[in-house]
Amino acid sequence: MKDCTIVGGGPAGLNAALVLGRARRSVILVDSNNARNKVTFASHGFLTRDGVKPAELRELAHQEFTRYPTIETMEDKVVEIAKIDEGFTIKTQRGQQWKTRKVILATGVYEKFPNIPNLSDFYGNSIFNCPYCDGWELRDKPLALFGIVDYTLHMSKVLLNWSKDIVIFTNGQKLTKSQVKQIEKTKLRVETSPVHLLIGKRGMLEKVELVNGTVIERAGGFATPELFQTTKLGTLLGIKLNDTGGHHSDEVGHTKITGFFVAGEASTVYPSQLIIAAASGVKTAMAVNVELTHDGILGSED
Repeated sequence: MKDCTIVGGGPAGLNAALVLGRARRSVILVDSNNARNKVTFASHGFLTRDGVKPAELRELAHQEFTRYPTIETMEDKVVEIAKIDEGFTIKTQRGQQWKTRKVILATGVYEKFPNIPNLSDFYGNSIFNCPYCDGWELRDKPLALFGIVDYTLHMSKVLLNWSKDIVIFTNGQKLTKSQVKQIEKTKLRVETSPVHLLIGKRGMLEKVELVNGTVIERAGGFATPELFQTTKLGTLLGIKLNDTGGHHSDEVGHTKITGFFVAGEASTVYPSQLIIAAASGVKTAMAVNVELTHDGILGSED
């Protein structure tokens, strides 16, 4: 029986595996290798790793795991988690099955983007979702901002730190009187006509063409997606989601299911940052180790 199974190999899951492996816990990390940041060329804001490619960060982590015989990794997808007296049983898409004392769910979220034609051609190259991650590279450029108006209103105020030339595209959504007043305070341009097409080359945005025929030059931008949990494994066990879309848990990831923990964006969806998710994985791993110790289970001798 494994001490802990970690479901999801993003920054939260990776750091949780490292901490538990170093705590002499038998850990298996199951990762489908389908992280949402795979579309980006670089991740920012992570101390000593600013600008690292997401794939490179993952590869470095797996290289570090080779130092610890306590850590096992598997490229697969967990399809079932069942509660048993001594812990849980895990089943994967490829037919693997085992028992584990504890589980950390670190599967993260997926993005639902505004319905804009060919947005995916530019996302990760010149259109992003987080100014703290990618605003520096777009500083002082003419930017486009796409998304649900309530989200974009907040984002536009934050984006003014990086650029004063911002156009908000509501993609056909009409503004309420309250929203109009808020936008008037920012003095930003708003276009409510639906977006017909994004124009550019090799993923670099150059123009936004609207259904009404208007064409506006832009050199990049941001889209505010809605975020949803990538798996129902937690809710199928009876764990409800909180107001932000994460699983109900305490500050270190305990859920109402004994032995079942959540980390990263499976726990707290906002703010969505690489380094925050990694830190969450550390806290949750420490909580798992403490709980195992209180259960009378000590680390392996290796």
